[in-house]
Amino acid sequence: MTKTELKEFLDEKVIQYNNPIFIESDPIQIPHQFTLKEDIEISAFLTATIAWGNRKSIITNAGKMMELMGNSPYDFIMSHKGHHLDNLAGFVHRTFNSADFTYFIKALQHIYKNHNGLEVIFSINTTFNSTQPSIHQFKKVFFEIPHLKRTQKHISDPLKGSAAKRINMFLRWMVRNDTAGVDFGIWKSLSPTQLSCPLDIHSGNVARKLGLLTRRQNDAKALLELDINLREMDANDPVKYDFALFGLGVFEKF
Repeated sequence: MTKTELKEFLDEKVIQYNNPIFIESDPIQIPHQFTLKEDIEISAFLTATIAWGNRKSIITNAGKMMELMGNSPYDFIMSHKGHHLDNLAGFVHRTFNSADFTYFIKALQHIYKNHNGLEVIFSINTTFNSTQPSIHQFKKVFFEIPHLKRTQKHISDPLKGSAAKRINMFLRWMVRNDTAGVDFGIWKSLSPTQLSCPLDIHSGNVARKLGLLTRRQNDAKALLELDINLREMDANDPVKYDFALFGLGVFEKF
């Protein structure tokens, strides 16, 4: 395919997959249960944090996380007592366990009480064309209170070579307003032009087959290469192509 043909092909796939039907089988359905801004962003952040492995398992366990917080995540974050955290015992999603979950609750409370919330941290550290430095700074803030070293692995750092797929997906959810009702677009202090594609095995493999990615590893360098190519097709909304790449890989076995 020529570049023009490739763009037309992927634009069609974006339309096919960037629609409310997509929500039914995707972890983004968890934050769609809420209407309060803080509930949406907290539930989205926690859901994205455990978004690896089987999608049904991700959705089930993210739902359990919400239930353990009384289906009011922001209120739970801000007003929980010590004994409420005891109820988290036994929660596990792959390597993310109740100790990690407990710390995430404490860290989020710290962020909302002392740093004016998640959006502020990401917005003040983002450059004009990248959110990757803000993810790096966010991790530093997130772990600035006492924590178990093991929990650090659940927040990726793109400045240390990670593609940071889950946080980039979270940022897509929060920043991109797709008018189709999938992504939320509730963070107005950042722009879709700054976002990076959530790069995983599915989107990476499809991108390579389409000539959008040559690097073999799904790491920060590969993400930069993919970002550059996606921005050439649409500088204003490059990560809309995540729907196309993911849909082709997961649903069409491209």
